[in-house]
Amino acid sequence: MKIHEYQAKEILRQAGVPVPQSIVARTPDQAAAAFRELGGSLAVVKAQIHAGGRGKGTIKTRPEQHGVQLVKSAEEAESVARNILDEPLVTIQTGPEGRVVRQVLVEAGCDIARELYLGIVVDRGSQRPVLMVSSEGGMNIEDVAAKTPELIFREPFHPDAGLHSYQARKLAAKLGLSGKSVRSAEKFMRGLCKVFVEQDCSLAEINPLVVTGSGELLALDAKITFDDNALFRHPNLAEVRDLSEEEPTETRAEQAGLSFVKLDGNIGCLVNGAGLAMSTMDLIKLHGGEPANFLDVGGGANVEQVTEAFRILLSDEHVRAVLVNIFGGIMRCTTIAEAIREAYESVGFNVPLVVRLEGTEVEQGREILATSGYNIINADDLTDAAKKVVAAATAA
Repeated sequence: MKIHEYQAKEILRQAGVPVPQSIVARTPDQAAAAFRELGGSLAVVKAQIHAGGRGKGTIKTRPEQHGVQLVKSAEEAESVARNILDEPLVTIQTGPEGRVVRQVLVEAGCDIARELYLGIVVDRGSQRPVLMVSSEGGMNIEDVAAKTPELIFREPFHPDAGLHSYQARKLAAKLGLSGKSVRSAEKFMRGLCKVFVEQDCSLAEINPLVVTGSGELLALDAKITFDDNALFRHPNLAEVRDLSEEEPTETRAEQAGLSFVKLDGNIGCLVNGAGLAMSTMDLIKLHGGEPANFLDVGGGANVEQVTEAFRILLSDEHVRAVLVNIFGGIMRCTTIAEAIREAYESVGFNVPLVVRLEGTEVEQGREILATSGYNIINADDLTDAAKKVVAAATAA
């Protein structure tokens, strides 16, 4: 689960991690009032969307306007907010359609002496969280890793013990920090690592992490994402979830207990098992098609859930054909067959449907489909199914 920058900074602030003073605004008038309340002569107006690259991103209807802008007066803050709010912001992560900006963060300016990078992810190799730092703050860390990997320094830490003081001081030395900045860095790094573990984060990124003129470290930007599988331990996070920033079909699938990810292709996929779903998508690609989604209905889905899965697939106007690939272990082929018949009756198929069934109650499932009277393309195996669905989507 992703959250906005202002929400991430509030979590850091509550944990004692230093962040600039800021106020969220949802109207131009609120942006002007926020500038006055902050009381300085300089502020930054930042578009709040679930995407990176906002500083270089442009407003779709006003390409000269960027998602992050310096302002020197309340009037200027109001004007910038008016140009940004309720408009789509296009960044390297949004695609050409952009994402609509519904709030901005008005943040007090600060005295920036240096810009650094700091991030935490889970490292599969060490099976621990790893803290990464770099002197190349403000840049895409992927570019730094590709071009100058020697400028990235890492320290894995145990989730129970947290980051040790000596580890923080070692990283501070690698960054060339000294004196007061070392003490500030130790407090900052250990505090962020604590947040990462306690909140079950999958990513915590501060870019840029600035060193101020007085030697203090400050999170000028903040990006936090949470492990969806651990959200049951954090009911408070439901309050900060912004469903308007999420793909509606993915939210709908989640509510039905389905694992669904929308993609850009035109072949809808309904599969049981994540591994089989990935293999299905691979074979569709191999034979020249493009999957429209990843969908794992799991082993325990009932007729109602599978029927809802079909509704979600068919609601995508780009879908030209649907492939059902079921290997019945826990999931019975009869359940899928009944759901297909129900979907035909309650939803209606307006695109070709290719079905490959194998496993538990497969003969009964095939019999249900054969006697349904509906136009269903049967496939003998997965390769046959992939070829047939690609051909059907191409001809549709």
